[in-house]
Amino acid sequence: MKSANKQAYVLASSRIPFVKSQTTYSHVTRKDLMVGALNGLVKKANLKGKLVEDVALGAVMNSSSDFNLARECILETEIHPDSPAYNVQRACGTGLENAWQIALKVHTGAIQFGIAGGVDTNSDLPIEVSAKMQQALLDLNKARSFTEKLKALSQLSIKSLLPKVPNINEPRTLLSMGEHCELMVKEWQIPREAQDQIALASHVNGTKAYQAGFYEDLVTDFQGIKVDGTLRADSSIEKLGKLKPVFDTQAGTLTAGNSSPLTDGAACVLIGNDVGATQLGLKPLAKFIDVQVAAVDFVHGAGLLMAPTKAIAQLLERNKLTFKDFDFYEIHEAFAGQVLCNLKALESDVYSRDVLGLKAAPGAIDRNKLNVVGSSIALGHPFAATGARITGTLAKLLSTGGQKRGLISICTAGGMGIAAILESV
Repeated sequence: MKSANKQAYVLASSRIPFVKSQTTYSHVTRKDLMVGALNGLVKKANLKGKLVEDVALGAVMNSSSDFNLARECILETEIHPDSPAYNVQRACGTGLENAWQIALKVHTGAIQFGIAGGVDTNSDLPIEVSAKMQQALLDLNKARSFTEKLKALSQLSIKSLLPKVPNINEPRTLLSMGEHCELMVKEWQIPREAQDQIALASHVNGTKAYQAGFYEDLVTDFQGIKVDGTLRADSSIEKLGKLKPVFDTQAGTLTAGNSSPLTDGAACVLIGNDVGATQLGLKPLAKFIDVQVAAVDFVHGAGLLMAPTKAIAQLLERNKLTFKDFDFYEIHEAFAGQVLCNLKALESDVYSRDVLGLKAAPGAIDRNKLNVVGSSIALGHPFAATGARITGTLAKLLSTGGQKRGLISICTAGGMGIAAILESV
């Protein structure tokens, strides 16, 4: 993203503490969660009264009543009300997709700075009516006579009165993401203990980062909450090992402990070029280098969460980089098993040749550089917010001095993946 000296920088970020769904934020709307993260950014970057040239926000579990969610969120803040905003949704990659879109606009000079982010909550669910109830209500609305109204209502049964609660099962396979991941870990022969080790490392690294004050300026206090509610400082291999499988109760290895929890939360990042940074009086934290999306045909046998391997491979090849060129790896932990499947595939010459189209495998990454301040298993995973959380986290890691480079990888529903490269300024 280098053209006419218009780099795209991460200038600041903000997120509210992530919490387990149906707990602390059980009566908080998705809009209020997103506004909470935005308010933190406004305060941190002194955006009060400022015209932000564009804002991209999104939610996976959105409602028709929030059809203009992004714009409504901006109007709830002290950002100048003339600031435009729009909704985007790329499943769990939404936050990073939005950062990419704003970075591209900043890079071209179409805007000087903008905001990207996302929010999700399983506590403010868009519960719908059944298809039969929907049709009956529409027919009832059109009915003019008493007879027509009775005819419309006659379509209904007791079953059709039941509400329709949204889920994130794949429409083409009817399997949940966890069930798909169980198929992947069996194919790649990923043992349970290895998954629990990834989960434990996430909690240990997250706890250490909080204790060291790393998250102090990244996490905005919200409703008296200051720390992610999903973080377990007392986690251990013994405790994780006692948990029962949840997706395949007979022969599975995925548990509530080595999977990311259903989470409520929001996150956002401020992105600008040199002109924007100067206008706001901010020092850039990190710069965007490249972003790539990919997809796999999971309906016909590919692992649902394997697409990040393709996105990563394309980024490495296009930028002429190897894993040795990176100081940090921020790999989203939808499941510990998914992380390990992706890493094992990237070490496989056969997979790299047959699936990624490479002459040789990218190889192994240094696990000491993986999710060094915790990731989604420990910190939580509000679907659309995760990409913005990771972008803000990596930007801070890269801003600590020296020339450093970081890789982001996020798997998503629909067999898609998105990856990005950031560098220190």
